[in-house]
Amino acid sequence: MSTMKYVLLEPMGEIALIKINRPEALNSMNLDVIWELSKTIDIVGVDDSIKAVIITGSGEKSFCAGADISYMVNIGPVEAEKYASSAQAVLNKIEKLDKPVIAAVNGFALGGGCELALVCDIRIASSNAKLGQPEVTIGIPPGWGGTQRLLRIVGPSKAKELIFTGKMINAEEAYEIGLVNNVVKIDNQDEIPDQVPQDDVVKVKERDKKIAKILNKKLINEALTLTKEITKNSYNAVKTSKFLINKGMDMDIDSGLRMEIYGWALCFAHEDRKNLMSAFLNKSKKK
Repeated sequence: MSTMKYVLLEPMGEIALIKINRPEALNSMNLDVIWELSKTIDIVGVDDSIKAVIITGSGEKSFCAGADISYMVNIGPVEAEKYASSAQAVLNKIEKLDKPVIAAVNGFALGGGCELALVCDIRIASSNAKLGQPEVTIGIPPGWGGTQRLLRIVGPSKAKELIFTGKMINAEEAYEIGLVNNVVKIDNQDEIPDQVPQDDVVKVKERDKKIAKILNKKLINEALTLTKEITKNSYNAVKTSKFLINKGMDMDIDSGLRMEIYGWALCFAHEDRKNLMSAFLNKSKKK
């Protein structure tokens, strides 16, 4: 566990769980959060024992509610440029991290929070998640990568719809448009608290909190299960695949295919490639 205040790092074997820890502000990212997140990514990046990363938000209400509006309301263009630049720098760092990064989206992922999810390689959302780029409703466009990354994931027409309207969408719609890979839901096997009278506001809130905790636990477990499916494979091959996919998005197909050949061939110089191939052949012979 890290000693930072706003970003918690929890090592879990080969997996690092990173939590944005500002629940009183729905895990919105002020300058302190950005600085701590950047340092945390640096720590994870140089630790060879960590093969994959999960990013989520503390509590059950919010993954990350984006930029800190209470800070932005009183700043001018110069401070705004510095704020966006520092935010983009850490998001770029996450995107370029040579380890797979999974976003476990619990609750709100709005504005900068949606942009944080966009730089992750895979996004899993709880059924109570809300995603969106609502910046135009407060007089600004997305500034932390939303206009560029959202269109690459959902296409320009859907990206324009979401950004121009500033609307929030639920987890199911996010799944339908390819914004998230999977949605975690409550099912009959879960120990759901008994129904309470709807006019008993206190008991309804208590029940909703309990259900949210169950859902959040399921979300993290699902993220861990997926991440373990990745970490059991060749770390070098996964790292190379991530590089090829990210770079290939901005290349023509011929250049991308040539780059893929180089990445493929370079893996033949890596020891674990020969070990894994030999193990596969030995296993096949025993059948």
